[in-house]
Amino acid sequence: MIIFAPAVAFFLVFAGSFLYDRRLVRNGVYLFFGLLSLALALLYRLASVSETAALILLLTLWILLIMLPFVLALFLIANGVMMVRREGRSLANLLSLAAGAGILLFVTLKALADRTRWDRLDTPLDAVGFVLGYVSLLFVCFLLYSFVYGRIRHRRAVDFVVVLGSGLIGGSRVPPLLAGRLDRGRAAFDAERAKGRETMLLTSGGQGPDEDLPEARAMADYLIASGVPADRILIEDKSRTTQENLRFSKTLMQDRKTDYRALVVTNNFHVMRAAQIARKEKVAAQVIGSPTARYFWPSATIREFVAVFLSHRVLNIGICALLAVTGMLHLY
Repeated sequence: MIIFAPAVAFFLVFAGSFLYDRRLVRNGVYLFFGLLSLALALLYRLASVSETAALILLLTLWILLIMLPFVLALFLIANGVMMVRREGRSLANLLSLAAGAGILLFVTLKALADRTRWDRLDTPLDAVGFVLGYVSLLFVCFLLYSFVYGRIRHRRAVDFVVVLGSGLIGGSRVPPLLAGRLDRGRAAFDAERAKGRETMLLTSGGQGPDEDLPEARAMADYLIASGVPADRILIEDKSRTTQENLRFSKTLMQDRKTDYRALVVTNNFHVMRAAQIARKEKVAAQVIGSPTARYFWPSATIREFVAVFLSHRVLNIGICALLAVTGMLHLY
């Protein structure tokens, strides 16, 4: 059973880190390596029973890994085209298209370099490959733990349900993306009230340059129109970023109750980063997500990952630089 020791070790580290604070992004790294170690151990056990079955499984996985970059690239390109058609041309909306094109470009150039054995092309691509491998690993860990964290049920009583703003349309109207957050927030609020708790809804969002009123006030109007009593709604209407949403909401909650507990509501693609920011701002809250249109999710998730990656820029860029240098070494 010694082959299962690495998996047990990683799962124990994950459990300890999760119990310490489930909002830690690095929990995803521990969970990924725990699952990977378990898979390798099970593969080893399968090989001890049937080498043929293990070889067939390995061959299948190898074929799938070879196909994955092409399938992923085509999916991202198709999604990027759909994003531009439905949401307009902007840097954020072009992320999935750019990622898909980048994957295809790298794979094509790498195949060309391997075929021609041209060192001036092959060596830089090796450096890029090392960096892409690291970033891809982090992205998989981020996706894995975002999926897990977003499905955790939060059973503790909460005093506030905080709904984060995301912009208005037409200067004053709540768009479908924000309406989804508000509906999810109201559902959480109703669940708490049904248990006899004096929970309050807190809408958070300031006024943009093209908006007729602060987002938080339009959000409150939406909730009141859907049946939420006006006296159960608090409004935070000064914030312009997620960090300010949480910081300013924290002040309002602390003024009402020093030892408050809260749930923060955002879209599902934003849950992990919002949880990271809540931890940084020392907000006593967990984060839950509302559904997002499927076509919107890939670009939004890439954007969130980039933001999380850059929030640890010193460590991550340092590792990328070291890997790039390592990849270049064989030139000499």
